[in-house]
Amino acid sequence: MQYIPNIIFLLLLIVGVGYFTFNIKKVIRNIKLGLPVSVSDKGQRWANVGRIAIGQSKMVVRPVSGAMHIIVYLGFIIINIEVLEIIIDGLFGTHRIFSSYLGSFYGVLIGTFEILALLVLVSVIVFWIRRNIIKLKRFMSPEMKGWPKNDGNAILYFEMVLMSLFLIMNATDVHFQEMDNGNVISQYIASWFSGTSEGTLHIIERASWWIHITGILIFLNYLYFSKHLHIMLAFPNVFFGRVTPKGQFKNNEAVTKEVKMMMDPNIDPFAAPPAGEEQAVPAKFGASDVMDLTQVQLLNAYTCTECGRCTSECPANITGKKLSPRKIMMDTRDRLEEVGKNLDANKGVFVPDNKQLLGDYISEEELWACTSCNACVEACPVSIDPLSIIMEMRQYLVMEKSAAPNELNVTMTNIENNGAPWPFNQQDRLNWKNE
Repeated sequence: MQYIPNIIFLLLLIVGVGYFTFNIKKVIRNIKLGLPVSVSDKGQRWANVGRIAIGQSKMVVRPVSGAMHIIVYLGFIIINIEVLEIIIDGLFGTHRIFSSYLGSFYGVLIGTFEILALLVLVSVIVFWIRRNIIKLKRFMSPEMKGWPKNDGNAILYFEMVLMSLFLIMNATDVHFQEMDNGNVISQYIASWFSGTSEGTLHIIERASWWIHITGILIFLNYLYFSKHLHIMLAFPNVFFGRVTPKGQFKNNEAVTKEVKMMMDPNIDPFAAPPAGEEQAVPAKFGASDVMDLTQVQLLNAYTCTECGRCTSECPANITGKKLSPRKIMMDTRDRLEEVGKNLDANKGVFVPDNKQLLGDYISEEELWACTSCNACVEACPVSIDPLSIIMEMRQYLVMEKSAAPNELNVTMTNIENNGAPWPFNQQDRLNWKNE
């Protein structure tokens, strides 16, 4: 009978970690539906991980929210070190096993955890107030209604409960309080339970312990359904993020070759490519669905935190246009999830559903509202690039559907006929000098 709690804990751990692993494999499969991307400049990429992902350098551009996010970020990383102790205690029936080996340093460690837990709790409450009472504009956009809003609040409630349970667990642990080493916050909470019998305190402590670890496993599995998947994906996303200048667009090799043939009459358009070189002709120009995007762009979609910094910096959105870079990423993720469910339902084979990202999720109006200024890319704290998706779909509209706006068609016609975007013959360009 004495081993029943350990067996229950082991089963809980296996189910929690197993279900999480199962869902993460689906995320990886969905991301791999995209086109592969070669990676270079690994030194620069690792430097970005250190500066942006670990150092949170782009978060602190907005000092208030940035500082609070760093507290929550550090709090969860450091406090969850104690999860290792909880797992060992749960599996082997020990109690605060590290205290036997770490001596006085154990008190320093737990004391640090308690201070961070309190700071995290305060920060999360402030985040909740900003979302639900102050109602910051970037959290009130149309795409943030319904599930996105509820999801954001659910995460905050999770964090409040987990931090509170951690402190209550410490406060009602009679042995820990008697040590008087590391109980820098919980000693004040312990006074709330003065006069409570030791047996009742033990029940409260055990209940807090079980609910705390169960809550952590539930939170772990909730990540798959939540925007907070970025907790894990932010690091690889920053690594694979853009390292070339933001204003630099990649050239399409097939288009480049066509232009060269137009400009150089000595090039034989029917000549076979040199030995070892393949004819660079894509199956489709641009992208109309998630399978046409790259794996990095799909990773971007899963990493989006829905913080809205991109949309709040977007000049098109600020001036009332329909475009929201955040919505672009959310729509891409939603469509990718829909494709993933299609694969699940059909044993790994995608069955055409007469839907696509362009049109069913993202409208042409949104795409053409973009000024390609890169403000959204610069603002993102985890190196997401909404502009690259917008430009891919624009390319599809122009080169596959001939569906560019009339103003752009006129400009391209002028460039083709006059060598400039203006409707003036080249011979007439300098007429103004004679006037």
